[in-house]
Amino acid sequence: MLDEPTRGIDVGSKAHIYALLDALVAESAPRPRAVLLVSSYLPELLGLCDRIAVMRKGRLSPSRPASELTEHQLVMDAA
Repeated sequence: MLDEPTRGIDVGSKAHIYALLDALVAESAPRPRAVLLVSSYLPELLGLCDRIAVMRKGRLSPSRPASELTEHQLVMDAA
């Protein structure tokens, strides 16, 4: 579980963290791993996640494929 893993760090460090996450997921075959990422940075979520669920007022929406979502949709779901 990662909670705001790139908040307050420089672009180079973000890229390094993203590469580490990609490597972690890639090496998980044949036993898939799950990585739970909590972030308020929407481009990060859309770029890293396979599926996204939005929590609003203590309720978690059903997860949806990230490829089907936009930043605007995520903001509207959270509002």
